[in-house]
This record gives sequence, C-alpha cells and structure tokens, in this order.
Amino acid sequence: MAAPRGSRDGDAPAPEGDQPLHVASRLHAFNRFELKYLVPVEQAVEIREELGERMDRDLNSPVGGYGVWSLYYDSPELRFYWEKIEGLKFRRKLRIRHYGDLDGVTDGSPVCVEIKQRVNRVTQKRRITLPYATARRLCDAREMVEHSPKESPFIQEVLDLVIRLNLRPTAITGYQREALVGRAADTGLRVTFDRRIRGRDRDFHFGTATPENRFTIPPHMTVMEIKVNERTPHWITDLAARRNLNLVRVSKYVQSIEAFGLAPRSVFHLDEADCPPPTPHTRLPLGQPAAPYAPVKAGAQ
Repeated sequence: MAAPRGSRDGDAPAPEGDQPLHVASRLHAFNRFELKYLVPVEQAVEIREELGERMDRDLNSPVGGYGVWSLYYDSPELRFYWEKIEGLKFRRKLRIRHYGDLDGVTDGSPVCVEIKQRVNRVTQKRRITLPYATARRLCDAREMVEHSPKESPFIQEVLDLVIRLNLRPTAITGYQREALVGRAADTGLRVTFDRRIRGRDRDFHFGTATPENRFTIPPHMTVMEIKVNERTPHWITDLAARRNLNLVRVSKYVQSIEAFGLAPRSVFHLDEADCPPPTPHTRLPLGQPAAPYAPVKAGAQ
C-alpha cells in the first residue's frame, strides 16, 4: 500500500529524493485541540458508521487504513517522557515519522522530522519532509543538512535539541490509522481511529528486515482522536456523551516506554501469558478484534 499523501492534517510526505531548495512546501506547521478516547474495536466500528453520516473518509485513508510509524527521541533520563507524566503546560517531543508500509523503505523514502509540542491545551506540530537518510544525518549524526533559509529556524531547533539534551532513539511506535474529515461548516474537524498499536525499544531503523514489535495497548482497543482547529462541534460531544465515552490521557510514546520497562508499567498493558499469538500470516478484517498480545513484525498490518 502506498503512503497516504495530501492529508488535511499535514500527513503528506514529500516526493522521494531531495527537493530543490526554493520549494517551501517541505516545511509545515499547524495548531489544534485534540481529544482522545479509548474504545473497543467493535464500538469503534459503530462510531465510524455513525460519523460517516456527517463526515467523509479522508481521500488519502484507504479502506482498512494506513500505517503510521514514528521513531521517538529522548534524553538518557527520559526528559520528554517525564514532562508528559508530570503534565507540564509546555512540553515537546522529537520524532521521525513514516507513513505507509515499512516494506521497501530506502534512504530516499520521504519521512517527516517533527517537533510536537503542547502549549497549555493546544497541540502544535512543526515538521519538515526529508529523505530518510537526510533525516538520520540530522537527528542521529547531529549534522547540519542542506536547507533553505525559510527552513533554517526549524533545522537549527532540531539540532539544538539533539545536541543540548543528548537525544537518542528511544522507541518506535506503529499503528493502523483510519481518518474521517468534516464537511461544510466542520471542515476543521478530523477524527482518527488508531488500532493495532505496537512498538519496540530496539532495531530503530525503519528498514530493519525482521524486527519484533509488541502491542503497547491491548489490540482489542482503538484510540479514537477528535482533532479540531477551534471548537468541537456540539454533535460530536453529544455522540461521546450518548456512547459514554470518557476522555483519556493516553500517549503512544508513554505506553511504549512503560511497556519495555524503561519506566513504571501502565495499567493498559497485558501479560504475555494472557494473549496467545494469532495464526501466522492471518490478516484480520476491519472491525474484528485481534488476538490480544503477541510480538508482531514491523510491516504487519
């Protein structure tokens, strides 16, 4: 499956290879409010169907969704993790993100180097799309990379973070995402459903042939996220109340850190003995719960 392009929330990797420096579209930034809910897969299917009466499927989100893979960087003391746990009003995370399957990832594959930060209740994202090898030079080798004058402040900020805080690859997360977008007056609305959320604490190259991931949120659960530019439409809050959905503070990065024993264990995690592996090469149809816990290969959907 090809990586999605042109998504309304900026989830659009650039064409493969370096772009001419006068092209400004590599750099993107946006602000929004985000509300998260943890819902069973079966209920998520029902909610998607109801939302479909007032929203459209994102044209770049095929049936069954698309893969989202993120490599998170943190300090040896897990500064970004603890800022999230302590609920600091201003906090940041640095990550490299790839959209689509991991099969066939090359040095020229487009990825996003992204700083995600929280300022009070507002989530801000700033990112630049680079070839994968260039992104690794910037974040891993801590080298200045070729960029345009407009991109310089962001590149300098990334370099400052990785050098000053001694950032290093810490965890990879991956999941299948389906996305809906609002119509008419709700064009600033986006709702995503993330399932099969898993990750690993080693083999940090996206192109690693046979890495093993483990589920960091029970695979029978879906993270539903409502994203708005300003106010949440009343009919969305009515839907959440009618279905008894409760807001949760769940972070995929935090779940990975805790799942791999780098920090105290979260209540969301499952014991391996309680979660038999699925039948090899079995692909579950949308809406059918996956077998609870098992290591999974990086490219598995």
